[in-house]
This record gives sequence, C-alpha cells and structure tokens, in this order.
Amino acid sequence: MDLVFDSLTSTITLAFFSIFLFYILFLYRSSKASQCKEAPIVQGAWPILGHLQLLLGSQGPHRTLGALADTYGPLFTIKLGSRNALVLSNWEMAEECFTKIDLAISDRPTLETTQHMTYNGAMFFQAPYGPYLREIKKITNLEILSNHQVEKLQPYRVMVVRTSIKELYNVWCRKENNESSKYLMVEVKQWFTQLNIDLVLPLLVGKRYFGSTNVIDKEEVEICVKAIKEMLRLMGVFTVGDALPFLKWFDFGGHVKAMKKATKEMDKIIGDLLEEHQRKRSLSDQKEVDGDHQDFMDVMLSLLDGTTIEGFDSDTVIKATILTLIAGGVDTTSVTLIWAMCLLLENPLVIEKAQEELDIQVGKERCVKESDIDKLVYLQAIVKETLRLCPPAPLSGPREFTENSNLGGYDVKKGTRLIMNLWKIHTDPKVWLEPLEFKPERFLTTHKGVDVKGHHFELLPFGSGRRICPGISYGLQMVHLSLASFLHSFEISKASAEPIDMTEAFGITNHKATPLEILIKPRLPSNCYEAI
Repeated sequence: MDLVFDSLTSTITLAFFSIFLFYILFLYRSSKASQCKEAPIVQGAWPILGHLQLLLGSQGPHRTLGALADTYGPLFTIKLGSRNALVLSNWEMAEECFTKIDLAISDRPTLETTQHMTYNGAMFFQAPYGPYLREIKKITNLEILSNHQVEKLQPYRVMVVRTSIKELYNVWCRKENNESSKYLMVEVKQWFTQLNIDLVLPLLVGKRYFGSTNVIDKEEVEICVKAIKEMLRLMGVFTVGDALPFLKWFDFGGHVKAMKKATKEMDKIIGDLLEEHQRKRSLSDQKEVDGDHQDFMDVMLSLLDGTTIEGFDSDTVIKATILTLIAGGVDTTSVTLIWAMCLLLENPLVIEKAQEELDIQVGKERCVKESDIDKLVYLQAIVKETLRLCPPAPLSGPREFTENSNLGGYDVKKGTRLIMNLWKIHTDPKVWLEPLEFKPERFLTTHKGVDVKGHHFELLPFGSGRRICPGISYGLQMVHLSLASFLHSFEISKASAEPIDMTEAFGITNHKATPLEILIKPRLPSNCYEAI
C-alpha cells in the first residue's frame, strides 16, 4: 500500500513538474515571440512574384512606395519574389540606420545589373562593402574628389562654364534679324548635358568637347551620352530574375539583353580611351607622362601599373572607376540642374530674387566667380530645395542586411534588402511645411543650417554613412557655379503659358522624361560674354 501511495505521489509530482516546465517554456516562447516583431507586410502580394508590380508600374516607384508609407508607416515590408525588402520612409529611421547599424546595411545585393553592367561589381558604387570598395574610394577621394583637388580644379571649371555661356551668347547673336528684345529658344537638357561633359571628360580622360586640341568627336559624345543614359536607366530596372533567380534565364522583358548591349557600347568607348592612354604612356617620356597635365586615367595607370585589387585586373578597375565617375559627374549634375530649371520657370518670383541677389553680390560688370558662391545664400537655398523635391536618386541605392538587426523596434533578418525612400523623407509633412511646394526660403528660416552632406537626416539626396556619395563637394560646386552663371547671364522664361511637363523617367537617376525648351536673352553687357 505504501509502495502504491509513493508511486502515486511520484506520478503526481512529476505531472505537476511537467506542467510547470511546460508553462515556463510557453511563457518563454510567448515572450520571445512578442519580442520578435517584424515590420508590417503590404497586402496584395502576387503568388511567387510578391510585390514586384510595385516597382514596375508607370508611376515612379518612390511615389508608389510613398503612398504605401501613409498606410503602413515609416517601416514596412514588401516581398520581391523570394526576398523580403524593408522600405524606410522617415528621417528618424534613417538616423537610426546610419548611427546604429550602418555597417550592417553597407552592402549591396547581387542583382542582374551587378553581373552584367558593373564589371561584376568593380564599379565602386555597386561593389560589396569591403577592402576593394575602400581602396577605390581612397584613390578617387585623394586624386580627384578631395576638397584640395576640388579647389585646385576651380580655374578649369570657371573656364568651361564661361566658354559654354559665351557659345550660347554667340548663338543668340547669330540669330537672323536679332534684336535686343528678342528671345532665343534653347533646349536646356541638351545644353546642361554638354556643359557637364565639358566639365568632366577632360579631368577624367583628357578629352574635351570644345577648343582646338584633343577634341572628342561630336558623334562620339552623342554615342557616349546615349549609352550612359541607357545604362543608368537599366541600372534602375528591377528584373524578374532579381526576385526569382531560377527564372533569370528567361530574361522576361529583354532587360538583360539590353544591359549587355549598353555595357558593350560603354566598354568599347572607355576601352578605346584606355588603349590610347596606354599607347601614349609607352611612347612618351616618363617625365612627360607624370607631369602636371595628367588626367585621372593617367593617374590610375601610374598607381596600378598592372597590379590587381581584390581579384580585379588593373584594366577592369580603371574602366569601371572611370565609367562610375563619368556617369555620376555628367548624369547626376545634369539631372539636378534640369529639375532646378523646371522649378524656377514655374516660380518666376524666385528667379527675380535669385537675379537680384546676383546683381547685388556680383554686379553686372563681370562674370560669376566661384568665390561668389558663399555669398549667394538664396541660390544655395534654391539648390537645396531642388535636391529636396527632386533628388537625383529618389530611392537610395539598394542595400542588404549582412546580419540580423533591429530597426525601429522591428527585427530584420540577415539577407533582407533595404530600400530607402529619400523622396518620401524629403516630403514628410511633419518636417516640411507645405512639403510639395517649391519654397527655397525655408532654408533661410525654418531649416537654416540644414545641409545635404549626410549630417541632417531629413535631407539626404547623397545618402549618409559609409556609402555616402564621395562626389558631393565637386558636384555641388558644379551645380552652384553652372546655375549661378546661367541665371546671371540670361533672362529666362517659359516657351509657352502651359505648365512645365514634370513627367519623370525613372532609372537609377530620375530624369525629366521630355525636353525642356526655354526662352533666353542676355542680361549683361556684351564684354562680359567675351571674358574667358
């Protein structure tokens, strides 16, 4: 009887202990489950494809994702085939990213464009975060993008801008039966693109579009510009193969075929320039090659001298780096200037204020100098407001989490992609009064002191953190000088009473889809246009 009682007692004790243990484990798992909170997932995912349609619609994806942020909040998840992507849409989350988990989000996902359009990641803006990226950024920062180099190249920039202004003035003068009261019709998308080619190509590859020596053929320029635009458009394309790797061989939409064609064209152009530099280097006296007139391709040939960097041979590194700098220097700057002109033409009072400031600080008896820019605070505000409303890349370059992280209280798994909607951050009504209105004055009042260099997370046109755009200083100098010189030199107005067509052509940068024709006429004495 005692044996039976002891056995029963042991059984009951074991049962209570099991229940207690199960209860503890249940509470622990429930606690862990409550802690493992994921960002809300957008409804309406398609089978297999997920939310891929959100990135392929006619409306810019930054606007589509921005509308979703109004419903789902500043952090939400979309499914891109087999991958999750976290969409970030406000400055607080951006600040947390760049101050707390910057290293974890500094890598790029491997996409079709990486394989087919960036020399398998040798173009440093698309390279994985690591030794190769750091080495190439160190070279470019030291040799061409540092503040010292930007200052050193000032005379050249001024010469190029003044030459372009003079050529435009000469076209106005040659207009048949021209009178001082008459305007000249100009397609400024083409003019700003040519201007930026003149600013960038000689520094990188020793070629120029104007002048009497070492001039690049006009047809070559047109082919180059067309190829760059197509390349940047395709780099902004998210293919079905990126979402579903097992389908990439089918190349739905023919994007991969187009990528290969555009890359082949650009590789031919850059490759021919590299071979030309190598021939000159082998034939010329070394002292001459290493002289003060070196362009950046010469510098890279001297530095690399046939070596490899992290598995990439020197020719590949040089071509990839030069192509990155051409694309960034020509395209991003041109896009910013064109959108600035669109916004100005729709706001003639802003033009009046800008020209009034120019007349006070510069006068009408000489041309704009770079030393004037610091005094042109309203012009700088115009540029900031343009970058706020029309960032060149409204969706910051895609990133990928390299480790499990926590952002905004949500757990994010390693391998999740990060899409940062800069346009939505820049138009947050909690930060910006009348966020969709063009009001440069806000940077002289409520947002005075806010810059675009990655320090203020409500305005991030060039990104922030480890992968911030290395060409900010040079790009801003080009934009400020070009815009100030153009507004100082010419009266401008719309070609018609119709609103400016602001239709966007989305790629890795956000182009104006249609040409921009405007009316101009000189506003300075003729001798100012002769000063070179």
